[in-house]
Amino acid sequence: MAANMKGFTKGTLVLGLLAAGSLLSAQAQADQLADIKAAGVVKVATFDANPPFGSIDAKTHEIVGYDVDFAKALAKSLGVKLELVATNPANRIPLLQSGKADLIVADITITPERAQVIDFSTPYFVTGQQFLVPAKSPDKLDDYSRARIGAVKGTTGEQALHQRFPQSRVLSYDDIPLALTALRNGNVQAITQDSTILAGLLAQAPDKANFKILPDLLSKEEIGVGVKKGETALLKAVNDELINLEKNGQAAKIYDVWFGPNTPSPQPRAFKIEAR
Repeated sequence: MAANMKGFTKGTLVLGLLAAGSLLSAQAQADQLADIKAAGVVKVATFDANPPFGSIDAKTHEIVGYDVDFAKALAKSLGVKLELVATNPANRIPLLQSGKADLIVADITITPERAQVIDFSTPYFVTGQQFLVPAKSPDKLDDYSRARIGAVKGTTGEQALHQRFPQSRVLSYDDIPLALTALRNGNVQAITQDSTILAGLLAQAPDKANFKILPDLLSKEEIGVGVKKGETALLKAVNDELINLEKNGQAAKIYDVWFGPNTPSPQPRAFKIEAR
């Protein structure tokens, strides 16, 4: 009986510790949303050199763009101020995991690999990878299967190149303007990035007549808001607001500001923000 009681006591203790651990874990998951509201500010990692998603406005010297407008809407829905944290693609997830950012709103593609380390909202943008090449270059993607191709570090475009064209030479750059400089200098024969970013980049280039965007897609990609793993309350708040922005028409208005017919990179909106 004593042995059984001893085993029972140990078993009860283990279960108690597991339950306590689960409770602490659940509390930790809810902490970030509570902390954001208590601090009165949400820190959002976003681009400052990838128009039209995020770039520095020449007049105001502030970061503006499609992602920034969504970040503003999310901050407003949480009832807090917005603090933008400038990032490049490679630093997005480290900023989130280190606590220097609460959210990633920086054209980050939802992938199974990334979903193992961070959580994603429902997609708020759908795009695809394309090539930007010199104007007199071939028009077919497969013509670049052995080419030197520039990509941005930490992006899905970089990964897609290795998968689609394993015999190509992929050169990685910190951001897309640096990749364009490499293309201008002849260091690479093509560069790849989201179609919308390439369109915005080309629209602002003084020598845009020297380049073209190939029509074929290297990949189709869904863009979501990045949230620290396990922060279910914060993730729900983000998803609820994204769906609300779609329902009240604000999401479409934001899209038109940056991709509508009167913009440098017009593209029809072929998606809706939907719950998953």
